Amino acid sequence: FFFSRRNTMSMALFARAARSATTARSFARAPIFSRGFAAVTKFTTDHEYVSNDNGIATVGITKFAAEALGDIVFVELPEVGSTIAQKEAMGVVESVKAASDVYMPISGEIVEVNEALKDAPATINEDPNGKGWMAKIKISDLSEMDAMMTAEAYKKFCDESH
Repeated sequence: FFFSRRNTMSMALFARAARSATTARSFARAPIFSRGFAAVTKFTTDHEYVSNDNGIATVGITKFAAEALGDIVFVELPEVGSTIAQKEAMGVVESVKAASDVYMPISGEIVEVNEALKDAPATINEDPNGKGWMAKIKISDLSEMDAMMTAEAYKKFCDESH
């Protein structure tokens, strides 16, 4: 999800936005994990999640990222059938604060996209780990998940980031 040419917000502004989002809603009152994940869910340092269910991964941005971005007003999703490598852009999330590319957390073929986000992009803000998922992917290389963070490691990463 992190920043690219499309981004209209500098890294410093993102850090400030992330701090203000978590200051206003501390983790104690609004945990970054508002919904349970399957046992095989991993997280990236770019604030994306991958939930593997027998070789089909559900991907999206985390609650931490959604809160830092603010109100999401537009989502561009990848095409079903396209094959995208890990760390390549797979879509765009635009909010009132910024437009940011979303990067593929794991290599694979897009088998489904969340069409509901086109009409209701704010679903990502409301339920990023549930109804706000972006795509389902047939995983090409499951070993790419090995380097990703567990839920506990991701929470620690977020706590230390601000």
